[in-house]
Amino acid sequence: MKWEKDAQKAIQKVPFFVRKKVKARVEKEAGNAGKIIVSLADVKATQNRFLNKMDAEIKGYQLDACFGSNGCPNQIFSSEIQSNVEALLKKEDLLGFLRKQVKGDLKFHHEFRITVSDCPNACSQPQIKDIGIIGAQRPFITEIDCIGCMECVNICKEGAISIDSTKNNGVESQPVIDFQICVKCGQCIDVCPTKTIDTDKMGYRILVGGKLGRHPRLAEELPGIYSETEVLDVIRQCIRYYKTNSQNGERFAEIVSKDKSFVPELIAEYPK
Repeated sequence: MKWEKDAQKAIQKVPFFVRKKVKARVEKEAGNAGKIIVSLADVKATQNRFLNKMDAEIKGYQLDACFGSNGCPNQIFSSEIQSNVEALLKKEDLLGFLRKQVKGDLKFHHEFRITVSDCPNACSQPQIKDIGIIGAQRPFITEIDCIGCMECVNICKEGAISIDSTKNNGVESQPVIDFQICVKCGQCIDVCPTKTIDTDKMGYRILVGGKLGRHPRLAEELPGIYSETEVLDVIRQCIRYYKTNSQNGERFAEIVSKDKSFVPELIAEYPK
């Protein structure tokens, strides 16, 4: 559906975490009214109805994801983790918990937020959510001879790979990976023609405790790569901790920032 310029400017002023939902509703209501172009009046009318009935829109959690299988060229692998995370969130009844905790109407900022990113580009902003999940593929150097084609060096956006041309045990060259800056995107694995670089482990990176607002906080990354089962278990533990410690709708990140022991204890349960 086409949008007038004033309408486009207005929708950009809507908070980003509800903008997509508001835009979809504007187009739906304009379409139901027989319109083919969205006007500024349409935006204002829908926005007022949406915000005035916000409590009815709350489901206790927000689960976001990037493009993934719908067209992301950087997707590391396909899985059902998003649907499994949502099933877990529904089972935890975060809406019921929030209704008991919060006085008055619920707002979107009360919801527990989780996001899934299929690659380290992190389009779904895992660094600023309660829990961020990022697809990961850790490389390692096999015993297969390197032919020095430089494909891995050229593809690495982080500059984490170099070629050691020092002759070692008869081998003319060998890739070297700096894991301090490697983001585990797996692209070097995909382009290596000889499989000198191959997959060590596939799974997910996990970040916890991020948020925006008046006092923004970047999420902390748990070391290592986690299986889907481990990811779901970490989410359960975080929600359990949240329910135990949240008062009056206090955000998960706010609790974590005050309790310096939670993240280290979580890390200790999953030695990597």
